[in-house]
Amino acid sequence: TLEENDAMKYSVVVAATASEAAPLQYLAPFSGCAVGEYFRDNGKHALIVFDDLSKQAVAYRQMSLLLRRPPGREAYPGDVFYLHSRLLERSAKMNRKLGGGSMTALPIIETQGGDVSAYIPTNVISITDGQIFLEAELFFKGIRPAINVGLSVSRVGSHAQTKSMKKIAGSMKLYLAQYREVAAFAQFGSDLDASTQFLLNRGARLTELLKQPQYKPLPVEHQVAIVFAGVNGFLDKIPVNRVGEYERAFIPHL
Repeated sequence: TLEENDAMKYSVVVAATASEAAPLQYLAPFSGCAVGEYFRDNGKHALIVFDDLSKQAVAYRQMSLLLRRPPGREAYPGDVFYLHSRLLERSAKMNRKLGGGSMTALPIIETQGGDVSAYIPTNVISITDGQIFLEAELFFKGIRPAINVGLSVSRVGSHAQTKSMKKIAGSMKLYLAQYREVAAFAQFGSDLDASTQFLLNRGARLTELLKQPQYKPLPVEHQVAIVFAGVNGFLDKIPVNRVGEYERAFIPHL
């Protein structure tokens, strides 16, 4: 994909495949980080993607067990948190005296059965400035990108948003949280009161509104207008299966 889009001109790939020895899988992220630091220290802006750090943790566990180091939780050594923190904390924004470069890290972690509370996922979550939790169940339901809005968190969210998006995003998060709460109970009963039915209808349309085709990013002004329409009830009378059609017809009128 990188070659197809002519991205290798500004990309560096450091790879240690599954067939490589554990020490190489352990060292590969550090080698890639050193390459990123070269660009950062020379005033460039680098983005480094670690795919994925859970494999590095497994390789480190193998090495530690072979070296007879005492195992801890899930048989990982006690310093596995330091392994990832010292790697990810190397991503930084330099001041102007040091060139003004930056390096942003996007670590990827594989969860077992969607368990976000496992040892390695919680370690990385505590180090980073937020997380995007992708769920296989949502993917199979046709919700793509398959982002679990409830478990996905940004610690800088409102500071990085425009004023208009910040104003409408709060109510959207509240609607979606209430929708997830009542949707689980609605499966077991058919007699629903008006307020519960309202939350189900609004939540279903907002969920449909958040679906996005691959490689088709939306400008911020379009996002604000569409979310505004959703949270203010302009979609409530539109059938759920026609929300996407409404969105495609609405954007040209902006």
